[in-house]
Amino acid sequence: MLIAQITDTHIKSPGRLSYGKVDTCLYLWQCVNHINALLPRPDVVLVTGDITDFGRQEEYVQAGLLFEQLAMPYFLIPGNHDLSDEMRVEFNDHSYMPSHGFIQYVIEDFPIRMIGLDTTVSGQPYGLMCKERLNWLEKQLMSQPNKPTLLFMHHPPFKTGIEHMDVQNCRNADALGRLVEHHPQIKYVLCGHVHRQIEVAWHGTLCAIGPSPAHAVALDLSPKGDSAFRLEPRAIKLLYWNGTDLIGHLSFIGGYEGPYPFFDNDGLLIE
Repeated sequence: MLIAQITDTHIKSPGRLSYGKVDTCLYLWQCVNHINALLPRPDVVLVTGDITDFGRQEEYVQAGLLFEQLAMPYFLIPGNHDLSDEMRVEFNDHSYMPSHGFIQYVIEDFPIRMIGLDTTVSGQPYGLMCKERLNWLEKQLMSQPNKPTLLFMHHPPFKTGIEHMDVQNCRNADALGRLVEHHPQIKYVLCGHVHRQIEVAWHGTLCAIGPSPAHAVALDLSPKGDSAFRLEPRAIKLLYWNGTDLIGHLSFIGGYEGPYPFFDNDGLLIE
């Protein structure tokens, strides 16, 4: 099984640029075309929040038009830039999405069980796994203790060293981590929010942040580093399930030279 992640698309109304610089609609269109052209093609796409820039209905309409071009099923959770009610209006045909409350759910129809978590806090940039959400997650995990499971969420539950993003991470993360420790079927925790590929061994599993297909948060690990972004080579994260493990890869969006062979027609290494 192959899982693709799209995160932090920050879609604007048509013709508008994010931060006056980033054509997020164009970049998502290119990202969707890239995923559809992959061989093998992913079985499913997980969209891990910050779908829009301001949660406006016209932004969700534009996002929906682009996501609907995906050739495989896709599942969405909100980020701090999203508004859940507006999101539900545009994606009202997504039957997995709860009609009220937190937008979190379980996807059961694949070799990997995928649990989407809603870490948003209304009006705040940071995330939270409160007691209600933790209790819901524990109930889902206890119902299928032997099936390999992936959690996906917007806010990462660990600090990255990029301070202006770390103050916006998922709060009550220690309680989430203790829950994860008690459920070894969790093979991976997939996050967004930081617009960079980052990973860490976390509470007995692997926790990773995927890159944005638009702009990247600048890699500045100095204390009090500036809040800034860069237009770096864009990528998506792919997770390959081999029957035992989830293995993460990056797939870069755009045209690059190759592939070129290592060996000639006689099987000799090309000098």
